[in-house]
Amino acid sequence: MPQPLFVNLPLVSIARGESYFELFARRGIHPELGIDAFALDELSPRWHGRTARRLREAGLCCAVHLPFMDLRPGASDPAILGLTRERLARAMDLASEYAAAHMVGHACFLPGMDGTRVQDWLETSVSTWNGLLQSRPAGPPLYLENTYETTCQPLCDLLSLLPRQRAGVCLDLGHWHSFARGWERHDLGAWVAALGPHLGHLHLHDNDGSADQHLGLGQGAIPFAELFAALARHGLTPTMTLEPHTLEDYEHSSRFMAVHPEWFSREKA
Repeated sequence: MPQPLFVNLPLVSIARGESYFELFARRGIHPELGIDAFALDELSPRWHGRTARRLREAGLCCAVHLPFMDLRPGASDPAILGLTRERLARAMDLASEYAAAHMVGHACFLPGMDGTRVQDWLETSVSTWNGLLQSRPAGPPLYLENTYETTCQPLCDLLSLLPRQRAGVCLDLGHWHSFARGWERHDLGAWVAALGPHLGHLHLHDNDGSADQHLGLGQGAIPFAELFAALARHGLTPTMTLEPHTLEDYEHSSRFMAVHPEWFSREKA
């Protein structure tokens, strides 16, 4: 069965104007809904319920991106850790209300801060994510995303201690290329091989390596041919989300996908 392709859509964008919702509904684009502090604190339960119903009526399925700004699932400060868990719990409950196909969260290993306390970070992170998943046994799967990690080892270590049927990895190609210096190290194949047992989802956007630019596919220097060759070599068929930050970048990605249908019309094994 063909896999749905998602496109990022912050809930705040829907709340501040109808144009994005109408665009997604008109084109049949399945959103990965971004939940941030505004969505948690300013949008009412009634608003969320109404929006979830509108998505269903438009025939759209959705995914959810959990909040991440200022949150630390592996924090050493008990107050920050407690608040992080509370915010993530509320967002996960919203994901269930939206009947999300999956959730994406940030593992949030910061090499400059956590590199000297790797074991503490790991144990606290496992406790955070395990607790959230175990208290929601019927919730959607969780994919933890690489962000500032310079190697994939922290993600591999974390996922090895979480239930495989509930948790996996979201490989963000833009973050690998810029933050992990993939443009210089040329180690995409090694990342795919190492993350392969846990790889369930991809975040796709482009950049030139200098910053996390979120360009349309084909507008930067990310080696997408290498990515899809590595996925095929390992028999991996993850779901995907496009992450453009402008409509123009989305249109660039649409044209790129039309040129490479063999990459984007894949079916889950």
